[in-house]
Amino acid sequence: MKKIFRILGIVIIVAIFGGTIYFLYTKSKTQPDIFETKTPFVSNVIKKTVATGSVVPRQEIEIKPQVSGIIDELYVEAGDFVKKDQVIARIKIIPDMVNLNTAESRLNRAKINFEDAKIDYERLQKLFDGDVISYEEFKKSKVGYDSAKEELAAAENNLELIKNGVTKKAETATNTLVRSTINGMVLDVPIKVGNSVIQSNTFNDGTTIATIADMQDMIFEGKVDETEVGKIKVGMPIELEIGAIEKDKFEAILEYISPKGVEENGAIQFEIKADVSLKDNQFIRAGYSANANIVLERKDSVMVIPEGMLKFENDSAYVEVLTNEVESIYEKRKVKTGLSDGINIEIVEGLAKEDKVKGEKIDPKKLKENENKQG
Repeated sequence: MKKIFRILGIVIIVAIFGGTIYFLYTKSKTQPDIFETKTPFVSNVIKKTVATGSVVPRQEIEIKPQVSGIIDELYVEAGDFVKKDQVIARIKIIPDMVNLNTAESRLNRAKINFEDAKIDYERLQKLFDGDVISYEEFKKSKVGYDSAKEELAAAENNLELIKNGVTKKAETATNTLVRSTINGMVLDVPIKVGNSVIQSNTFNDGTTIATIADMQDMIFEGKVDETEVGKIKVGMPIELEIGAIEKDKFEAILEYISPKGVEENGAIQFEIKADVSLKDNQFIRAGYSANANIVLERKDSVMVIPEGMLKFENDSAYVEVLTNEVESIYEKRKVKTGLSDGINIEIVEGLAKEDKVKGEKIDPKKLKENENKQG
């Protein structure tokens, strides 16, 4: 009995020793690398450059007053649609006291001169009717009377202009009514009723009463780097992506490329402009930031592979193609490439559609985890 237990103990010890040796051997054995493989596929390759900028109205007008004064009434607010010559504000003139005093003095002198000329004219007219004086004497008094009458009317109009900015005879042509110069939408009204405004003159731009723009005629204004500006030309189609409008994409046509660059952050940038095409139900607010995708070159339905699979050696491009799937043997194969979009690259020569191209190395742990999940 003791002999049996002794033999059994020896067998167990030998089994444990052998198992340990096998475990250490399998653990120390190098596992073969596993690589992802992909076959070439047919796709469209589009090479494009991106310009950043904003969408703004082509025509944006600042309405300024022709007279200085105080805003008496405002008839519009931001967001309203206005037509050309529509009244948007009325200005109350605050006359200058020196000019007002001069105008009143001129009117008083004109009244005195008119009364004097009138008396003289009526007296000489009676004498002329009675053939006492000649026509030449009467004519002089008539001319003086007409001149005094005209001067009186001019003095009255001058005083009205200084006080109210308009004469009684020309109320429709007053400068106190501020009118829109175009059809469009009111973008901003930076003043309020009661604010003082200054007329546009040689020394001052004047106070902006309202900003008006045609929101159906929009353009994209952006900048392109000097490395890309030589690849674009007027007339190219552009696809606009507006950050505030995620779902819609807008079409545009490149219509302007600046002939002079401007340095920004150490790089030379060239301004570009593109005409934005809007559909009937589309509306873009002024100032939206946007990215313009400009198509430089395009090839449809060509054979491509992911650009990361391509390798380079001695100024030539090659890929590694799987030749023995059991032993995972790959061979180098030179290929001729074409257009690239930064993700996929066109393969002109060197590969067939059924070839399996070596890709990135697969982590055995992740592979085992995926197998366990699938199991």
